Amino acid sequence: MTTHQQSRTTSTASATQDTVAAPDSAAPDSAALLSEIGARPIPEFDGVHDIWPRGDRLRAIRAAATQYKKRFIQQGQVRAVQSVDVAGAPYPVNYAFDNAVTVPSLPLITMINRMIVVQYDDWNGRPRTLVFEPTVPAGSAEAPFYSNLQKLVDKIPGGALASKVILKYFNEPDVALSKVGLTPQDVDFCTFDHLHVQDPRMILGSTETIPGDSAPREPLFGDARMLVHRRELATLENLHPMQWAWYVEDGLVGVDRDKFAVFDGDIELGPGIALLWTPGHTDGNHSLVINTPDGVWVSSENGISLDNWQPELSKIPGVRRYHEQFGREICPNANTLEDALDQYDSMIKEKTMADRCPADPRWLQILPSTELAPWKRFWPVVPTYCHGGISYGRIESGLKEKK
Repeated sequence: MTTHQQSRTTSTASATQDTVAAPDSAAPDSAALLSEIGARPIPEFDGVHDIWPRGDRLRAIRAAATQYKKRFIQQGQVRAVQSVDVAGAPYPVNYAFDNAVTVPSLPLITMINRMIVVQYDDWNGRPRTLVFEPTVPAGSAEAPFYSNLQKLVDKIPGGALASKVILKYFNEPDVALSKVGLTPQDVDFCTFDHLHVQDPRMILGSTETIPGDSAPREPLFGDARMLVHRRELATLENLHPMQWAWYVEDGLVGVDRDKFAVFDGDIELGPGIALLWTPGHTDGNHSLVINTPDGVWVSSENGISLDNWQPELSKIPGVRRYHEQFGREICPNANTLEDALDQYDSMIKEKTMADRCPADPRWLQILPSTELAPWKRFWPVVPTYCHGGISYGRIESGLKEKK
């Protein structure tokens, strides 16, 4: 990072703190918040991420996930779930599989951002609607990594053509919402597994105009609140230089602090739905876990393909060898260096929770929140197995009226 960038980051953090109070001093008591939103903590995971030494921690996390899964399944299922593709974005192959790919390939592949709508009953019996990963492509483009990548592509001959190969737009989040039959007023909560390349102003609205816009943004989902792990919000409020490239540093300016529902640790929102703290990719990363008629599904961006969680089955050149040479059960999505050991543990937590796929029991029901596109143009870096989305039950409009 240049001196100018460091100065800008520092000044932005100060400005942001004027708008959004520090999490520990301003956030409501965690227990009170959970009661308010009809959620509750998950005691099975208490303290497991603090165990030392690290080998003992991994065993404890695996055991806790095994124990919790039994109770999670018994508690019930969600009402309905439906995914809609939002956009395809470029991503470096070396990041996607921790430098494991061993044959010449295009340096970039495409990941498909996918929005998931889940309807469930909270622990107070109220029907709720959650929107997971409502990525606004224009906001992601503001993150320094993608901004710099676009400048590089613009400079090279044929850059415009290359952009057409790796970029694809399907549905903006508001359009995706309408495709499942909902209006913005139907949404209770939205959330991202982490806030890399996300601009909360474009989701929650802002009192200040985003550069390039003609007026301040209105909330995308009415009065919906954003569920966010306390450590993830704190990261965006006060970025470290090693984190800076992946976040939209002005993304909190003008955002109403009360629009965030800040939680700690692992929580279950209701029968059949939980947000598990899965640190490593970022400090406040969390994974969506839902119980369906086909069993338990997990979604996060700890990997971008099932090959990341099950490298022993991968046909991507080098990924299975990575598993065999290093004795690792997973091959992480490794664009950040915050804590690779924590990310490993978190992916084991996810693997332990996920059920086998009825269509092919070799594979787990893990749906990456951004999934490697199964496009032949990127061969041989294509997913060995691809779920391609999720759909159960019928999404209903007007659930709020039933509360």
